[in-house]
Amino acid sequence: MASLPVNRIKKKNIISNNGELCVVLECQVRTPPNNASYCQMEVRSIKTGAKIPIRCGINVSFEVFDNSIKQLELSYEADGSYVFIDPATFEEFYVSATSLEDSKEFLIPGTTYQVLFVEDKPITVDLPPSVTVKVLEAPPAVKGDTAGNVQKTVTCENGLQVNVPLFIKEGEIIKVSTENKEYQGRA
Repeated sequence: MASLPVNRIKKKNIISNNGELCVVLECQVRTPPNNASYCQMEVRSIKTGAKIPIRCGINVSFEVFDNSIKQLELSYEADGSYVFIDPATFEEFYVSATSLEDSKEFLIPGTTYQVLFVEDKPITVDLPPSVTVKVLEAPPAVKGDTAGNVQKTVTCENGLQVNVPLFIKEGEIIKVSTENKEYQGRA
C-alpha cells in the first residue's frame, strides 16, 4: 500500500475512498484556462458496485493498494460465497456473494474468470465485455408480427432474461453484453 498523488493514479488501480476500496474506472487531470488544475475520477465501489464520481485538486493523495489478477475457474456457490479454483494448483478461493452482486447473472460454473486480488485476497470478478449463454426458454414467434424491430424476452441458462429478435429459439447459444445485459448476436 502506497500513498500516491492523483496525477499518478491510473485506470484499474485500487484506491481507498472514505475507507472503502474502489476500482478506478477513469482518472483525468484537467487544466481549464484561467483556473487551477483538478482531477476528475470515476471509481466503482468494490463492496457495493456503485459508481462514484470524485473531483479533487491535484495536490490530493490516495492510498493505492497492491492488486493482481488470476485466471480462476468458478466451481460452485455455497454459504454466501462463490468458490473459485486455480486449475494449475487446485487451490480454492472464496469470494463473497455480496461483492459479486452485479456479476451474479453472468457467473456460470465451469467457466474461467479473471479474479481481482487485493493484497493477496480475492475481492471481485473482472467480467469480459460479453458472455455466451444458452437459451433455455423462448416463446414462439407469432406469424405476421414482423413490423419494425420486434423482439421477445427469453430466459437463459443463468437465469438472465434478455430481449432478442424473433428468430432466436430454445437451445441456441447467444452473446450477451455484461455491461448493459443486451443481446449482441448468435455465438
